[in-house]
Amino acid sequence: MQKATQVTDRKSPIKIIVATVVILATVGYLALTGVRDNKSYYVTISELQGMGNKAYVRHLRVAGNVAPGSIHRVGTYVDFSLLEQDRKLNVSYKGTEPPPDTFKDDSQALAVGTYGKDGVFHATQLQAKCASKYAPATPGATPSATAVALPSPR
Repeated sequence: MQKATQVTDRKSPIKIIVATVVILATVGYLALTGVRDNKSYYVTISELQGMGNKAYVRHLRVAGNVAPGSIHRVGTYVDFSLLEQDRKLNVSYKGTEPPPDTFKDDSQALAVGTYGKDGVFHATQLQAKCASKYAPATPGATPSATAVALPSPR
């Protein structure tokens, strides 16, 4: 009877080791596939148009200026064009949130998504900033807002 107990005692550590290896392999697989699926490459419009078939299978980020008059909104969906160094890219944004308030003609925008074989960039995320808010001050220009002096603490 004691031999049967000793045999099962030896198998117990093996079961724990096998279970640990299976768990670690599963966690490693999920981590690798999660990173691969969420990874996006930043490319310029000219790089995107020169990537060939690689452009269709990668998750990408593309930035440029919104072409004036190209914005067409339908609910939270927006179709527009990005411009960069005389290159044009048509973008179709179908995200869960509406575009930001700063998304206007001539604003800088960053689209995250995939490039379709139809020649349209299908964005799921959209970021925009108003260029005038972030432009450096011109030398010799006076600030438009006046400074207010605060009373000194006593």
